[in-house]
Amino acid sequence: MIYMTGASKVLIACILTIVVLSPIATAQDSDTSSSEESNIIIDVVLPISLAYIMFSLGLGLKVSDFSLILSDPKAFAVGLGNQTIVLPIVGFGIANIFDLSGEMAVGLMILACCPGGVTSNILTKFSGGDTALSISYTAVVSVVSVITLPIIVGFSMNHFMGATSPDIDILELGITMFLLTSVPVMIGMLIRRYLESKADRIESLVGKIAAGLFMIIVIAAIASEFDTLMDNIGTLGPAVLVLNILMLGIGWKSATILDLENDQATTVSIESGIQNATVGITVGGLILAPKAGATLSVLSLPSGVYGVLMYIVIAPFLYWRINASRA
Repeated sequence: MIYMTGASKVLIACILTIVVLSPIATAQDSDTSSSEESNIIIDVVLPISLAYIMFSLGLGLKVSDFSLILSDPKAFAVGLGNQTIVLPIVGFGIANIFDLSGEMAVGLMILACCPGGVTSNILTKFSGGDTALSISYTAVVSVVSVITLPIIVGFSMNHFMGATSPDIDILELGITMFLLTSVPVMIGMLIRRYLESKADRIESLVGKIAAGLFMIIVIAAIASEFDTLMDNIGTLGPAVLVLNILMLGIGWKSATILDLENDQATTVSIESGIQNATVGITVGGLILAPKAGATLSVLSLPSGVYGVLMYIVIAPFLYWRINASRA
């Protein structure tokens, strides 16, 4: 009975979040869609899925997790700088070097502006990294990206798509990002704070559902734009791989140059190289409606491809760090 009471409270919190988020997401999409019928995938399923995934992140957070920001500012600053400054610059360079099409380039920039997610936290723990530091990065960058993502993506659309770029309201996109990412995290943290025993009981199940949603969204993004993927695979695939590999390397090197501990360097590397593909897929759909016959937006494709390829890239790194931590 106690378990059901806790789960019920969590469910109510999620429903309240969804009620708030759905109209905003629908309004954002309606500005860019030429169809009179709303797309239930873009308007409802993706925003709710993203909100749930972010809620699962918040459920594992405590206020004390942020103490590292003050107790070890150097370790925190290097990861934050990599994610918010270096990553978008590297993404911009790769988009130009690989001569990606306008939509693919913007999609890559959306990905480069995304925070880390639950996946990066799990991978950090699995590889013997500093999990508390990883969680702090993810939570803070999720809030910071509410401001940085709309601004950088707006610039990228003007640069890569020019006159063909859809009109977006940067302020409205920022508000939507806040409601889809920051609010669910805060709800999860509040439940952790005031219903800790209940949060402990449901955290594992919530996390498993979030992981399942992530995989479904990634597969749907690729399947929806499979023809577009095949047309661009020669450039998009290598571009995504290079972005992932470069940022893992930059993360590790920047941490070791600053003499961080090995577990912290592992965390910085993973957080620099692993992004929340669900955010990229969702934001792509909010900015540009899917083409006729497609389920998801073409702007979501780079994030979808990344969501698969990142596991191939990270596997050798994890093997190396796991063996090193056991030595």
